[in-house]
Amino acid sequence: MTLKECKKEEKADREFQKKFKFEGSINVLTQMMVDPAAVEKRGGGKNLPLRRGEILDVIQFTNQEQILCRNSQRRCKSVGAEALPT
Repeated sequence: MTLKECKKEEKADREFQKKFKFEGSINVLTQMMVDPAAVEKRGGGKNLPLRRGEILDVIQFTNQEQILCRNSQRRCKSVGAEALPT
């Protein structure tokens, strides 16, 4: 990993912590795949855009309807629980 990539990741993590008022280090709990039969969504606001079969890093289970996730481009936003199989 180059120095530029490392700084970019650190900046993304700081922005995430500020946006979601998240304290402490960001730890990935598990990885989940978006349901292949789910409808693709564009995202926006605090929702992550979804693509079928995409692998997401689960950071926090916020409540029954929302899960805080990070995609392969290191974007962290909420995802509806109906899109991820249990």
